[in-house]
Amino acid sequence: MTISSNDFIAQSVVALQEAERLRTRKELGKHMPALRTRAVEEFGDFEGLREHVANVRQHALDNLDYYLPQFEQQAIDNGNQVHYARTGAELNDLVLSICQRHNARKIAKGKSMVTEETELNHHLERAGLEVVETDLGEYIIQQAGETPSHIVGPALHKPEAEIRELFLDKHPLGPRELEDPPAMVEEARSVLREHFLSADVGIVGANALIAENGYSLLVTNEGNGDLCANLPNILIVCTTMERVLPRARDAAALVRLLTRSTTGQSISCYTSYYSGPRRQDDIDGPLETHYVLLDNKRSDILASDYKDMLQCMRCGACLNHCPVYIGAGGHAYGSVYQGPMGSVLTPLLSSLEESHTLPSACTTCGRCAEVCPANIPLPDLLRDLRHDESRSKLGSGRWRVSMKLHAWVSQHPRLYQLLTGLGVRTLHRMGRRRGGFSRLPFASGWTQERDFPAPQKDTFMHQYRKQAAQDE
Repeated sequence: MTISSNDFIAQSVVALQEAERLRTRKELGKHMPALRTRAVEEFGDFEGLREHVANVRQHALDNLDYYLPQFEQQAIDNGNQVHYARTGAELNDLVLSICQRHNARKIAKGKSMVTEETELNHHLERAGLEVVETDLGEYIIQQAGETPSHIVGPALHKPEAEIRELFLDKHPLGPRELEDPPAMVEEARSVLREHFLSADVGIVGANALIAENGYSLLVTNEGNGDLCANLPNILIVCTTMERVLPRARDAAALVRLLTRSTTGQSISCYTSYYSGPRRQDDIDGPLETHYVLLDNKRSDILASDYKDMLQCMRCGACLNHCPVYIGAGGHAYGSVYQGPMGSVLTPLLSSLEESHTLPSACTTCGRCAEVCPANIPLPDLLRDLRHDESRSKLGSGRWRVSMKLHAWVSQHPRLYQLLTGLGVRTLHRMGRRRGGFSRLPFASGWTQERDFPAPQKDTFMHQYRKQAAQDE
């Protein structure tokens, strides 16, 4: 069954009932923020670097009409071929045509959120090609027939026992134990090695495109990206146009932010720059290299009030710190982009009508903005999308009427204080014995998962005025 982004509420209820996976996400919500905090503190002037990179990225976006052609020309001078795709369908068709031109049968793929966005794998498989994901997390979910639950760790939702049973089922290697994660990793490595060696085409993504020299940057921890890029005769790099940076030193600065925000590392295990096809004296590398640069509404975003979202580095920090993501899990979002960044990006890439519940998947705690290495004001963008949702009259009519009524009452302070005072005193009397409510009218969404605490007897304003009178 296909899950849409507007199924978020129903899917999050399901996710909260999955005890083992919920425990895993809670551990993620403790472990990853701690790693990031330590890495940031050890770095020194992290805020200064964050501001610098944000300014560089914004400069590049503001001058994309200069830097994108510069990258294209430098890449062509390096022997690459550069293609542009306006939509996901165009990217899929371009990649398929390159593969068919070379009579390719097997594709080795590195991790790429862009190709997840366009559903490239399905497109190639329908044409009869074999596509093998080589990032371990992506490989696991491909074997399971699932989608990523996290933009950095695609298989974080899979318990160890499930992965073990999956490998025993999918790998025809005879009886064996696979007693622990190292054994599973070793088996995956041996299976994938054959795919690397027999692949006709390698497909990877890019964390940055460098305008001054036409290089692309790829950051990984497994090394599979380099094997996809160097062993097959044909390399295709699929990425988006806003990845362009002016200089190589800008890419190096971006890596310092990205790795600390993603995994708490000072540097990733593999930070690779690709210049182009094999030259005469090179002993390895592809014979032919293509860049396919996707737009897919990013030009529209660049011209909108949401252009800050194009600075996103896909680091996953906002997911790791988001209480809603930790509770609901990635699949509840119905999109390849999850968490706060996905709640902004998905409505912009698809439409607000198809994903209008996502901007409300937020407690407005602000942690995402605090940790975003690109300084993206995610809570502000989410509130703006909620405003667009209200103006477009999406969602339930009851909710819109309630919000309009609340807004009207808020504009009349005396009436607001009268009603809230009455409500607080009533709830206090009804719930003071137990200390809370397991059920409340119009609040089933809250009480379904937790008790609603009984308030104190008086409102803050009543207590404030009472204290002020005593002080006089």
